[in-house]
Amino acid sequence: MELYLRGHDYRYAVEQMLLTLFPGQRPGYPEGEPDGSSPSLLLSLEEDDRELTAQAVLWWEGKVHTSRRKADASELTGGLADDRVRQRILRLAFYDAGVAALGHEPPWGALTGVRPVKLPTRRMASGASREEAKEQLIQVYRVSRDRAELAMDCAETALRVRQGLTRDSLSLYLGVPFCPTRCAYCSFISSDVKGSAALIGPYVEALCREIQVAGALLRERGWHISTAYMGGGTPTTLPAEGLDRVLSAMEEHLPMDRCVETTVEAGRPDTITREKLEALKAHRVHRISINPQTMEDSVLRTMGRAHTAAQIEQAMELADRWFGGLVNMDLIAGLPTDTPEGFRRTLERVLAMDPANITVHTLALKKGSRLTEEGGALCAPEEVSAMLELAGGRLRGAGYGPYYLYRQKYMSGSFENVGWAKPGTVCAYNVIMMEELQSVLSLGAGGITKLVDPDTGKIVRLANPKYAREYLEGWDKVAAGKRTAVDIQARSMRKGEKAEKVERNT
Repeated sequence: MELYLRGHDYRYAVEQMLLTLFPGQRPGYPEGEPDGSSPSLLLSLEEDDRELTAQAVLWWEGKVHTSRRKADASELTGGLADDRVRQRILRLAFYDAGVAALGHEPPWGALTGVRPVKLPTRRMASGASREEAKEQLIQVYRVSRDRAELAMDCAETALRVRQGLTRDSLSLYLGVPFCPTRCAYCSFISSDVKGSAALIGPYVEALCREIQVAGALLRERGWHISTAYMGGGTPTTLPAEGLDRVLSAMEEHLPMDRCVETTVEAGRPDTITREKLEALKAHRVHRISINPQTMEDSVLRTMGRAHTAAQIEQAMELADRWFGGLVNMDLIAGLPTDTPEGFRRTLERVLAMDPANITVHTLALKKGSRLTEEGGALCAPEEVSAMLELAGGRLRGAGYGPYYLYRQKYMSGSFENVGWAKPGTVCAYNVIMMEELQSVLSLGAGGITKLVDPDTGKIVRLANPKYAREYLEGWDKVAAGKRTAVDIQARSMRKGEKAEKVERNT
């Protein structure tokens, strides 16, 4: 679609709305004026002392659709808040014109981006009631009522988790970029272990070294780890002694005394053994994930998974001895060759295993995945919708509640991923990471540290080398990145402490 922006340059916000409404279109920014001969959008922003006006003129399939949205100038209070006001009315003007052209609305209405829960969380933190925050989603952003309820449940969980966080704490992520095989839908940086087995030993050594460096910096500043998460990849691709080495290094060097939970992605059942689970439990790992994605053997084969549904059940029986059901299981709605009936069978078999958490993902076509590159028949959006509706009703009926959610680009039907938990079993790390409630220090290949300023919401991202071999060869960059992260976090804390001191004195 040809995009013509006047009076602003909020390209990212406009492109996000384009992706939501017209996923098959790609943005272009031609010179001159639109002539209506091809799909085009003219999106303008005008401001005066009284109000801001956004106008969208959309040419689509031979018709012209026009919409305006306004905001009072008093909403402009400076900084990032001003950008939010301008982007809001621009997105909504585009949305209104797009819905008029298409004749239907997506389930998340005019909300774009991966974190729709941030909006009601921010509103309730500012004093709004649950009902007021929910009505804003429905009335202003046109979110469907069932999605608005999902968002509100997750927002309330986010506020509860945030209450338990302190300024001198952050969360920890450790990446292990190895898997038994590469799944068809995967775009992560994980390596097939058959082709990278020689890297595993050196990688464990390097990760332990990074843990030691990070621990010294954190202890020097007096900071503490609140939650820890080992992901990848599939960390249990490591041998039991490798897991023991990494977890021992964490206990020895990192300030873990106030850590409320440690989670490890066991993920693939074909990597789970008694020795590995014993090693995890010996180091006070609180919970693990065993992620079937589907319990249909034919779908597992299509996705490139070298295990069966029976092996998943066997792994869960083994895990129950050490973790007593405190396990998360991931499912994916919309996998190629799956059906609503097959998804129902999967859900029932997973519920019979009684895990504490179940995360229901919607298939997203990720750049770099085999599924995207090779194509193939996908489930229709109507089938995906039926799978998600079944999951929501069945999980609520079984005593699970939604506690975090997020969306992704190129997600089937523009739906969402939702984590469901039994009472008292919420994984705080998932909430912290997805709602960006505090800084997350990332160690290992592909790790991206996110430094969150709790006062402004500003986020600084610092990336480790992406691949295992680059990580091993780039130690100087890794160590320097840890020092930079700690320095930035220290400046943010000092600023916050000064602001609190001023507030107390006044």
